[in-house]
Amino acid sequence: MTPGPPAPVEAAGALVWRVRAGRLQVALVHRPRYRDWSWPKGKLDPGEVAPVAAAREVEEETGLAVVLGVPLPGLEYRLSDGRRKVVRYWAAQVAGRGDEPPLGARPPVRLAARTEIDLWEWFDVADASRRLTRRADREPLDALVAAHGKGRLATRALVVLRHAQARKRSLWGGAEDERPLTGLGLRQAAAAVPLLASFGVERVVTSGWERCRASVVPYATAAGVVPQVADGLTEARHDESPARVGALVRELLEHGRDSVLCTHRPVLPTVLDVLAEHSRRPVADALPRTDPFLAPAEVLVAHTGVTQRGVRVLAAERHRSPVAAV
Repeated sequence: MTPGPPAPVEAAGALVWRVRAGRLQVALVHRPRYRDWSWPKGKLDPGEVAPVAAAREVEEETGLAVVLGVPLPGLEYRLSDGRRKVVRYWAAQVAGRGDEPPLGARPPVRLAARTEIDLWEWFDVADASRRLTRRADREPLDALVAAHGKGRLATRALVVLRHAQARKRSLWGGAEDERPLTGLGLRQAAAAVPLLASFGVERVVTSGWERCRASVVPYATAAGVVPQVADGLTEARHDESPARVGALVRELLEHGRDSVLCTHRPVLPTVLDVLAEHSRRPVADALPRTDPFLAPAEVLVAHTGVTQRGVRVLAAERHRSPVAAV
């Protein structure tokens, strides 16, 4: 059998931005080995998801803890050995706006050696465009500038989490609200901690049933956050009143805090319908519409911002758990 092409090299990074004296600025790093200016980025560690790698690499290369915002265009190119390299980027802000990534929820970070990154600086975006060594690196910058011009750069995240893998109903003899996570599900819940931290989650809202509570406990514990139990998010209460779920999602959208909502597969259509109502058309069209909507422990990150039409979902992205069934 002819072997297939080698797997691409996956990397992730971020365009860290701020506004100073009315001017949009971004952070660039200098790599002495290549004598170039580029975005902070790096390869994914084994079992790591891209947003976690992006936040980690920024902190390793600049010392800045960041909160990820909207995804930006990525890059793809060939390495000298013929393999493809795929780099994903996000807009990001320095922590400190009231939603800094909880210290206990972030993975340990080791600063990059000076032989790898010897300095980093803030540049006005026009200067950054000229300073970037690789022309292709200007594509995510152009998207960042365009988003800022349209008022779509300063965002918050509403993360929708389907609970991790639970024991099958047919194998559980207890009450439905007490059906627990499997061993795999517990590992998925633990793996969600750095992912939620990369989006600065500071509010945890969950169904009161055990499989949802257990899915958010590792993050809540690490972040020092007390979960808010919303009975309306259970399957039974949702069947009685989907409107209660809709009202809760709208409240989270309006609340203006980075939040996670953990619920069950049968409840997801109502959650997604409310997000679609508040989304730009391209975003609404890209939301999942078919059962099962999200896989166990998969997240949908809805990036929200305030517009002339009120709070809108400006972008959305999905991430499966790196801990999957074998």
